[in-house]
Amino acid sequence: MTDFRFSLRKWLMGLLSPLDGPLALIVLAILGFSTVVMVSASPERLDTLAMNIGVAFVVMWTAARIPPQRMMSVALPLYVLGVLLLIGVALFGDVSKGARRWLNIGVARIQPSELMKIAMPLMLAWYFQSREGMLRVRDFFVAAALLLVPVGLIAKQPDLGTAILVAAAGFYVLFFAGLTWRLILPVALVGIVGIGAIVAMGDTICQPDVVWPGLRDYQKHRVCTLLDPTSDPLGKGFHIIQSTIAIGSGGVMGKGWGRGTQTHLDFLPERHTDFIFAVLTEEFGLAGALLLAVLYILLIFRGLFIAAGAPTLFSRLLAGALTLIFFTYAFVNMGMVSGILPVVGVPLPFVSYGGTALVTLCLGVGMLMSIQRHRRRVGT
Repeated sequence: MTDFRFSLRKWLMGLLSPLDGPLALIVLAILGFSTVVMVSASPERLDTLAMNIGVAFVVMWTAARIPPQRMMSVALPLYVLGVLLLIGVALFGDVSKGARRWLNIGVARIQPSELMKIAMPLMLAWYFQSREGMLRVRDFFVAAALLLVPVGLIAKQPDLGTAILVAAAGFYVLFFAGLTWRLILPVALVGIVGIGAIVAMGDTICQPDVVWPGLRDYQKHRVCTLLDPTSDPLGKGFHIIQSTIAIGSGGVMGKGWGRGTQTHLDFLPERHTDFIFAVLTEEFGLAGALLLAVLYILLIFRGLFIAAGAPTLFSRLLAGALTLIFFTYAFVNMGMVSGILPVVGVPLPFVSYGGTALVTLCLGVGMLMSIQRHRRRVGT
């Protein structure tokens, strides 16, 4: 019996050895919180949620076993494949709800833009690793071009939410690689001035006959609705109005699990996906939102700790970018649900229902675990 217990413990230790304990516990805590909220928001999806979590953990465990050296070797082919698939979507993709985002490859329909969330930071981390010790300003322009190609293809589908995430992933690599503030500040200044102009001139530029260059009508409506949701309370503004009502009505401690009126009277749209944060805050209040925020902060700190201790430039850049992607997911989702950012269809990481996003996020966590596991192996 003792030998059996010893063998079982040894087998379990071997099975769990690829995983980083603190990172795994944080992700499990967020997923546990997600499951509790999902039982209230959409209990009929629990079976599928459990299956998605199982698949995501297998992906995470597998990625944790792959050495960073192997990841670096597939960075370029994965990026090229992703760009070719995005071109295929633009030429032959399936159209659904006015967007061309899916590619039918016979045995399945795939969404190549999801691949670029991982392929983009991999590619740029590989590029800067190959230029280590001889970086010049022009190398950042080359990297920016490598970033803008897939971002442009994704934005054209149109899929602004995914385009933002891919752009953010690439920008974080550029930033950690040493992008000078002389290049960042002018762009940031233009953005601040542009946002200020939109807010100041909202009544004028949001008129139906005004065309916004480079944006489709629905994207213009999203921004204008953000400025004044009451301008279309039963249309474009409905999501924001109902979600802010749900968040505000939760108060400090919430209405209680399963007692959210906005949720259960079907006033809150997309309550199990993009707007699940509104469900959480209505039923668990500010306390629940702060608890989730603390878990995200712990996740980000652990990821940055792994990035700081990584032995190679490739590993540091990749770990830093992957970590801040989790922040971007959370910030954009909470911002759009709270009415301070336009609705762009970004899920709440590890909480929103959706298998593809969960697998992608857990793949990123697995890559962080791999970097931590192989940190002492110089040259990986």
